[in-house]
Amino acid sequence: MGRTVAEKIFDAHYVDNPYGDIHVIKLDSVFCHEITTPVAVNDLVSRGKDRVYDPAKIKAVIDHVTPAKDSKTALQGKIIRDWAKRNDIKDFFDIGRNGVCHAIFPEKGFVRPGYTIIMGDSHTCTHGAFGAFAAGVGTTDLEVGILKGVCAFHYPKTIKIEIIGTLPQGVYAKDLILSIIGQLGVDGATNKVIEFAGPVVDQMSMEARMTLCNMAIEAGGTSGICYPDMNTVDYLWAFISDEYESKQAALTAFEKFCPDADAAYDDVITIDAGGLTPQVTYGYKPDTVKPVSEMDGTPVDQVYIGSCTNGRIEDLRVAAEVLKGKKISDAVRGIVSPATPEIFSKALEEGIIKIFMDAGFCVTNPTCGACLGMSNGVIAEGEVCASTTNRNFFGRMGKGGMVHLMSPATASATAIAGHITNSKLYNA
Repeated sequence: MGRTVAEKIFDAHYVDNPYGDIHVIKLDSVFCHEITTPVAVNDLVSRGKDRVYDPAKIKAVIDHVTPAKDSKTALQGKIIRDWAKRNDIKDFFDIGRNGVCHAIFPEKGFVRPGYTIIMGDSHTCTHGAFGAFAAGVGTTDLEVGILKGVCAFHYPKTIKIEIIGTLPQGVYAKDLILSIIGQLGVDGATNKVIEFAGPVVDQMSMEARMTLCNMAIEAGGTSGICYPDMNTVDYLWAFISDEYESKQAALTAFEKFCPDADAAYDDVITIDAGGLTPQVTYGYKPDTVKPVSEMDGTPVDQVYIGSCTNGRIEDLRVAAEVLKGKKISDAVRGIVSPATPEIFSKALEEGIIKIFMDAGFCVTNPTCGACLGMSNGVIAEGEVCASTTNRNFFGRMGKGGMVHLMSPATASATAIAGHITNSKLYNA
């Protein structure tokens, strides 16, 4: 019997099978940020276990509230900062060098095909875009990972989603994943891995694949995974060129983590992307999704462009194409947060930041703050935010607020109109 991507990765990292389908696997990396890691650090310190399994395999960042907004968040930053120093963690990204974790870690070359990665953050599944198994975990698993470099999981079952056809003009990875979540439901992939495959995924950039995998958790998935290919190699080449004699050699090595032709799946779903239109959420769950055209005219108070879902340079370029030469409505506040300093710099060099500012957007430093209602764009009770983020729970971006999830193109068009609407890039 053939194996899926996740099964191949688990088998390659096997440590133990203590009972049932629980497998303990070795970790290639443990990612950390200042919201969930300090709890784990404090507990390890209280137990006399203030150490890490391998300083080179721990990557840490301050990204959720940056700079600190109050004494509590300043303390959280201090705890992870001091911990990184005590344990000689070189890959620690402090204020000024920091970015949104799921954008900056791939950007630094820390994610590779076949890797196993955990983090105390549900959207760790983003890194599966590289053909890795990456999952968000709780405090106890994070502590064990930091201390021992292992983690226990159920042996993975996989849903394969084959995406055929061609994405229409003005329709993006965000629209596709919203549509998929709408079909699967918020628990449709619970305790399962989602393999995204097919010609549409093959043609996607790494940025777009990260958007797909980022929201696998919104369908209940443990991880989302794309197959490593030459796009993956090209993205990573600056970091791996010393390890392989050629890009083809790297691809050959990575392809061992592609699924076997006779791999067994829990389910196989085929989706024709050719008829897809821009999508938007309308309720308080990520699977409450409908075409943007059905929400046209819905007023909003704030438009937010950024996050680990849609804060990369590709996203900002699309948004800027819609905004260029336009002004946002006086009825809305526009906020954009490039996901990393490198992305911010590219956007500055390309004139994208000027387009946003000329349009009336507030441009902030890289941060996760607005996405989970902690800083840099919190909305008030009763307000509505059109957002390129990944979660629309009640009060997610501020107590009593409503969030409509959408693509950067739709968000930009919405900012101009002052209400939800399709972008000029989409020709219905």
